[in-house]
Amino acid sequence: MNKKKIKLPKISIITVVLNGKKTINKCIKSVINQSYPSNKIEHIIIDGASTDKTVLIIKKYQKKIAYWHSKKDAGLYDAMNIGLRKCTGSIIGILNSDDFFNKNALKIVSKYFRNNKIDFLFGSVIKDRVYHNFFPDKLWYTFNIYPSHSVGFFITNKAQKKIGNYNTKFKYSADRDLIYRIIKKDSLKGLATKKNDILGTFNLTGLSSRLSFTEKTLEEIKIRLSNKQSIIQIISVTVIFLFYYFIKSFQTKKN
Repeated sequence: MNKKKIKLPKISIITVVLNGKKTINKCIKSVINQSYPSNKIEHIIIDGASTDKTVLIIKKYQKKIAYWHSKKDAGLYDAMNIGLRKCTGSIIGILNSDDFFNKNALKIVSKYFRNNKIDFLFGSVIKDRVYHNFFPDKLWYTFNIYPSHSVGFFITNKAQKKIGNYNTKFKYSADRDLIYRIIKKDSLKGLATKKNDILGTFNLTGLSSRLSFTEKTLEEIKIRLSNKQSIIQIISVTVIFLFYYFIKSFQTKKN
């Protein structure tokens, strides 16, 4: 008796890049070398008019890329929104140009979406260690509720349309705002992978990692205000964050 053939979902991957010649090659190859069927992968690359050799590297792999262009845009999240409009897959993921997938990443993603009735998924990622899990219940009193947006986060195309695009008024953390909106949408269900289901590696020198403490805190406050969190909750979580930041800074200096 023949086993019933499993219908695999098409997965769209958006990569945004600007002058990323040092990492874009490895990034693209990490998509090409997936153990998932290539006809079920749609890689979309939005280049913001790079002036280094990024475009030459993209052209080298253009037969493996579903869509790409090199044009000026209004920044990281505007470029992501452009990528979203090009997606035709039923599942969407973001892979920044300095991040990389593990070989079985999309196979793992497909398994979770096929075996669970979910709208979004948070996969484990490697930074300086393995970051894992998703804590939506902690949203109102902590800044750290998920391991990473890029690399580990996947959402159905249908759910993305319900939530809408990235809000470009947030220069550094529009991805955090998107997660807030997802959590507030009670009809959407998400899941975290098991800790050992690691999807890829997140670069610690990216935009979010270069932000100053002040920039990060102010944008977080703006996001919480935009999502109508109460002033009392915002003040409370900011005080907690400040306390832990200074304790951590003190311990670092001491060591």
